[in-house]
Amino acid sequence: MQFYNYSEEFIDGLRSNGRYSFTLRELREQYQFSPEAIKKSLQRLRKKKKIVQVRKEFYVIVPPEYSATGIIPPSFFIPDLMKFIDRDYYVGLLNAASYYGAAHQQPQEHFIITGPPTIRPISNHSIKISFCKKKSWDDRFVIDQKTEAGYLKISSPELTALDLVFYQDRIGGIDRISTVLQELSERIKPNALRDCAQSYNVTSVVQRLGFLLENVLEKSELVKPMKKSLNVTKYYPLLLSTKGPKTPGLKIDNDWNILANITVEPDI
Repeated sequence: MQFYNYSEEFIDGLRSNGRYSFTLRELREQYQFSPEAIKKSLQRLRKKKKIVQVRKEFYVIVPPEYSATGIIPPSFFIPDLMKFIDRDYYVGLLNAASYYGAAHQQPQEHFIITGPPTIRPISNHSIKISFCKKKSWDDRFVIDQKTEAGYLKISSPELTALDLVFYQDRIGGIDRISTVLQELSERIKPNALRDCAQSYNVTSVVQRLGFLLENVLEKSELVKPMKKSLNVTKYYPLLLSTKGPKTPGLKIDNDWNILANITVEPDI
């Protein structure tokens, strides 16, 4: 039997066990064929659109029901991909927000928060995965979300809200994140937001998020515990948007010490 037939059996076996991905190393360990035979077999499977190479030596299986799109949802293989890369992670930003019903449409770009060093983005086969570097995070605010392929780590609503502010330039700016925050706020718990903010260690993000929730979106009840916690620390005046004008003479008329140098217009 040609190795191509063995490799088809291999991916069929993985699928029967709920797997949607595999590594070149796994395939080599399963069958003692020459590197050239394995290479040719993988090329044939790719040509027949049964697999996709997402990263060097990491392959995703494409079941028949996904043949039209040519790729499965990234949530099906992200846990295996991050295990292969050997990095802790969580799915965040607009993708996490979408799990909580806070996105107008399914994001086309998939954001994964991971520790340093930086990982190059993946952009091929109708998928785009961007890795956002973060020094550390509190695992209390990372949730194991059940998916068709197992469990996926995603940020809690509270951590998602803080990350939206922190990474705002990656996802379209303050107007866009305010739109998402409007819907995400329905899932945010005030005390959890306070605790998450305390662990976040970026006071400017807490200030900007507090201002957006209270002064723009009128969600003052959500931020009361966070505001009380912030008031026992030192925090300084800062611009709402670092990309906005540094208008002289602006006055601070809010509890967050924010200079509102732009007008925020959520698309709601």
